[in-house]
Amino acid sequence: MADTKTPAKRPAKNVWSDEEKAAMAESARERKASSKRTPEEERAAGDAEVRAKIADMPEPDRSMAQRIHELVTTTVPDLVPRTYYGMPAYAKDGKTICFFKAKSKFKERNATFGFEQHARLDDGDMWPVAFNIAELTPRAEQQIAQLVKKAVG
Repeated sequence: MADTKTPAKRPAKNVWSDEEKAAMAESARERKASSKRTPEEERAAGDAEVRAKIADMPEPDRSMAQRIHELVTTTVPDLVPRTYYGMPAYAKDGKTICFFKAKSKFKERNATFGFEQHARLDDGDMWPVAFNIAELTPRAEQQIAQLVKKAVG
């Protein structure tokens, strides 16, 4: 008779870091709150939430996030500020287009400015969707503005 023993269950590994678990919890809260708002309420609440998240960031993330918020909202005023997994983000038609990930969020070396799948950055078969920001120079600001314009089509 064949051995019908089932393998011993392995102890569950902690797959997600505490920071990742917190980000997922924030995302669920954000979606729930957003579903109850009108577009006007969504813009006002989103802007307030983004500003609050930025205010809670340590330096130099805070200064960089403030400048990126100004840059994105003046470059494409139609984008709606919102939080995305607890990060400042900007959406069009309810879809997240781009976001700022502070280096302190996941204890990384640099901050990141990233784009989601609805961003229209298509360029051939493959293209970058996230950019490390070591320093927010005038040249980096110009690149971000160009990318955001392209992303919204």
